[in-house]
Amino acid sequence: MRVVFFGATKGMGRALARLMAVRGDRVFLLGRDADELERSASDLRITGGAAVGTAYCDLLEPETFAPALDAAAAALDGFDTVVISAGLFATQDGLEADAGLRGRLLTADFTNTIHFCEAARTRLLAGGGGTLCVFSSVAGERGRKPVILYGAAKAGLSHYLEGLDHKFRALGLQVVTVKPGFVKTGMTAGLPAPPFAGEPEAVAQTVLRAIDSGMPEVYAPPIWRWIMLVIRWLPRFVMRRIEF
Repeated sequence: MRVVFFGATKGMGRALARLMAVRGDRVFLLGRDADELERSASDLRITGGAAVGTAYCDLLEPETFAPALDAAAAALDGFDTVVISAGLFATQDGLEADAGLRGRLLTADFTNTIHFCEAARTRLLAGGGGTLCVFSSVAGERGRKPVILYGAAKAGLSHYLEGLDHKFRALGLQVVTVKPGFVKTGMTAGLPAPPFAGEPEAVAQTVLRAIDSGMPEVYAPPIWRWIMLVIRWLPRFVMRRIEF
């Protein structure tokens, strides 16, 4: 595969990029921190033994999307896979208290992620198709007290990705929506971890299997599929009482 990664300098995205580089896929990294990009690229060059290019791209600067994808296409001689794990996270209390933070998160995780997906989708279809793998979240499965705003952004993103799959699968676009539960990354540092919290490397293996098999939706760790099935069926009066 020739893979463009947006958000592979940390956590699950970095673990997935490492797995793909090890097996011989060619990768190109997009991100906003030049130092982190170069560290990740150097790691992948050593791990995979192949050249790894980078380009600046920021979810809050949509004008950077097209130049970044152009740079990736030039370095890889075109690409057939795009993985998007970039995004912002903040606690519900923090988002309620800070309108600026709230605006940045909603813009990055919903509006601008969709703008980037549209740019990637257009290019993939122009080349005959490919895979668009996007990290959403189980937070979008139902309105819950601890993740009202973050969950709203992810709910919208998940619905958009499902619609893409319905419309463009027959034209060659394979959309993979990743719905992580609680995973031990820098994003969740300081938060109490549930007993079924996942590790980035295990999540990456689950996601890679979904990419290879063409699975349109994957929960990672897989137990979250069943946890959220229960949550979706809980009556509203129960949801008002619990803090999950």
